[in-house]
Amino acid sequence: MTSHLVILPILLPLAASALLLLVGPRRRLEAGLAVGASAALFAVAVTLVLATDGPGLAAAYRLGNWPAPLAIVLVADRLSALMILLASTLGLVSTIFAVSRWSRLGPYYHVLSQLLLMGLNGAFLTGDLFNLFVFFEILLAASYGLLLHGSGARRVMSGLHYIVINLAASLLFLIGVSVIFGVTGTLSIAVLAERIPDLPGPTRSLLHAGAAILGMAFLVKAAAWPLGFWLPRTYDAATPPSAAMFAIMTKVGIYAILRLGLLCFGAGAGASMGFGWTWIFVAGLATLAVGLVGMLAARDLGRLAGYSVLVSAGTLLAAIVFGDPAVLAGALLYMVISTLAAAAFYLLGGLIAVDGNDEFEEASLLEAYDPQGDGLFTEEDERAVTIPAPVGILSAGFLICTLLIAGIPPLPGFLAKVAMIAPLLQAPAGPFPWAATVLAALVIATSLLSLIALARAGIQIWWAEPDRIRPTIRVGEAAPVIALLFGLLILTFAIEGPLSFIQRTAQQLLDPDQYIEAVLGARP
Repeated sequence: MTSHLVILPILLPLAASALLLLVGPRRRLEAGLAVGASAALFAVAVTLVLATDGPGLAAAYRLGNWPAPLAIVLVADRLSALMILLASTLGLVSTIFAVSRWSRLGPYYHVLSQLLLMGLNGAFLTGDLFNLFVFFEILLAASYGLLLHGSGARRVMSGLHYIVINLAASLLFLIGVSVIFGVTGTLSIAVLAERIPDLPGPTRSLLHAGAAILGMAFLVKAAAWPLGFWLPRTYDAATPPSAAMFAIMTKVGIYAILRLGLLCFGAGAGASMGFGWTWIFVAGLATLAVGLVGMLAARDLGRLAGYSVLVSAGTLLAAIVFGDPAVLAGALLYMVISTLAAAAFYLLGGLIAVDGNDEFEEASLLEAYDPQGDGLFTEEDERAVTIPAPVGILSAGFLICTLLIAGIPPLPGFLAKVAMIAPLLQAPAGPFPWAATVLAALVIATSLLSLIALARAGIQIWWAEPDRIRPTIRVGEAAPVIALLFGLLILTFAIEGPLSFIQRTAQQLLDPDQYIEAVLGARP
């Protein structure tokens, strides 16, 4: 079974979604199956991280056992295992949060969330561009349904914009993949990395055109400026557990850029070395700046969380272009911390107040809140599973999220920024002589301006509008948020182990021969 571990993160949520369809409206069975599947996926992700953190190469899994140039290959290395662990963590926390009541706002929430996890894991594991497109479409199709979960005019309007933008990005994806296949005769990432250095001049120009089109598609997925204005409004319209899952969606685009950039346009790419990195750096700086301005202008928690996701995406896009292992390790640590913090912030926003403009959602939540499953909402039901006077819990959670997102010491958000900024000031020049200094200054400014924006939101909630705090919160909703924030607090004192793993991940990324040999050198 150890040899089949690589495909389990795809098969497990696929099987769970099929079983959930068969379960139908039986709430307790559906909830138990969804939570059990998410917990099992989390356990598989932890096992995969441990399995890939060895001295050997990445693990290549060939479906059908076909030879390497023809096979559909799944590749598990430290980066893909880390991303799967991050996705499964969000999946488990969001599923437990949604079971309390949010999943009952509409049909098939748990089915869609499992399909979203399947698409995410497949995108992180696939070893060829076509199946990367397939898994992108699976996760996007699931995200369309999750965004519209609960209905309402605001969700429908945001959903239409989100669908149109991503369909356009998918078209760019297909065009770019087609050009690359026409030039190189393959879509295998490992084979591309071998063939690109030997391409003649005119053919290389076509390759660069295809790669530029493909890169635009990835930048749309990453919500990079000027292609990311849809994100804050869209994520704000989604239900809190859906938005928490969406916190990792932009990281899929960044993952694809990082994977293809270092494998196909890295140090061994010949005349194509570093192609597009300058534009990615500029897009990252612009996205970071727009996200900061948006955070200062935002007046509600959902938009504030959305712009913080833009800040995170911009920081990562700008940092990965330096090709320095220490900077890359700091950026990956920052990615993990900022994604978990944004997810916790979305969930916390759902506990503080429902948007008063969405009367349908408020009524639906009251109707969905039925822990006994008897179709009745009684005082006994509320007393059984609620926590009275939750102001202390919510204010403490908001404070922790603020410190994490702003990167204030001593929490791990600060440690991640230090791990990125310290080597950045000693890194190679990057795309421009001043690139490292500008990025370091913007990352530092991010902490101050984010703190101002989040502190103002806290003052508005607890001092100016205290009636937004509900008199009770549900245990099933509070528990996963508390567990997620507690886990992040633990990292403050136990950061050495995760950081060491991420440093080894960065070293492996900068040595593409390991990936290529794992795919092309392993026996069928």
